[in-house]
Amino acid sequence: MFGKRYAASMINRSAENDQDRRKFLRAAGMSGLGVVGAGALAGLGGFGATASAATRKSAPVAEAAAAEVSDGAVLNFALNLEYLEAEFYLHAVTGKGLADSMTTGTGTRGGVTGGRAVRFETKTARQYAQEIAGDEKAHVEFLRSALGSAAVSRPAIDLQSSFTAAAQAAGLVKPGHTFDAFACEENFLLAAFLFEDVGVTAYKGAAPLISNKTYLEAAAGILAVEAYHAGNIRSAIYQRGGGLLGTGLFSTDLKKASVKLSDARDSLDGPTDDDQGVIDSHGNANIVPTDANGIAYSRSPGQVLNIVYLTNKAATSGGFFPKGVNGDVNTSAAN
Repeated sequence: MFGKRYAASMINRSAENDQDRRKFLRAAGMSGLGVVGAGALAGLGGFGATASAATRKSAPVAEAAAAEVSDGAVLNFALNLEYLEAEFYLHAVTGKGLADSMTTGTGTRGGVTGGRAVRFETKTARQYAQEIAGDEKAHVEFLRSALGSAAVSRPAIDLQSSFTAAAQAAGLVKPGHTFDAFACEENFLLAAFLFEDVGVTAYKGAAPLISNKTYLEAAAGILAVEAYHAGNIRSAIYQRGGGLLGTGLFSTDLKKASVKLSDARDSLDGPTDDDQGVIDSHGNANIVPTDANGIAYSRSPGQVLNIVYLTNKAATSGGFFPKGVNGDVNTSAAN
């Protein structure tokens, strides 16, 4: 009834873990696939299923544990982040977020707190935001389609107090004041900067965990788009320089503010000093944050969750996801 390629595709789209795959096979009446089904399932293992014994032996325990998650679990982790970005940009551009039909799935579906249309002062910034909003919405649609019935629902998202907490951690907000990401164009750019660099490092860090080449190619494509977005936002901040930010902020220089946000992210995700603002220590442009070899750095899923949960401890909720993310990959790293 099903061709081999179609059967494997169906299993890929529906599978987040071994239990889900077995349920899918039983429900679809595909137990007669025999070798075809077994071969397709074998290809769904995480990075740990294909890594050499020597690699697994030398890897830290945390990495080995993360490597055992399925491709579907990694994509669902990415979907949680795409929900966050899509809601942020769509609210900024249109004043409303994703349609209800794009937020259903496994796990507990949550609402969105905060967010409204930004009164953009320049046509350029408005068009940047509109284009990125369209891309992030498309990422949600793509991942939901690729995951099929295994796609997680949108978790509860906080676009209000979370930004204030992040700004306070960065030393941008004076005591008793808040940071409203949607109050003005400059605040929007800083909030976008907070997200975009995390998205790039998240996809780069997740790439080694994906064994299915089709999924890996798609993830690489999304990584490229996120990198374009990050470069766009970083350039906009650098070109803007000083600006009139919302009240209650210590600094009105967007470039220096980006360095403070970068330092705050670095304080959450571990001891290494990888994160970088849009200017270097000499005040020169630093649009592309790389290492000495000109290579972008990575964050593990746990490190990414450190930032979006706004904690340097092991946690399953906090910050932008007050009730946590949905799916198997949901715990931040203990740093």
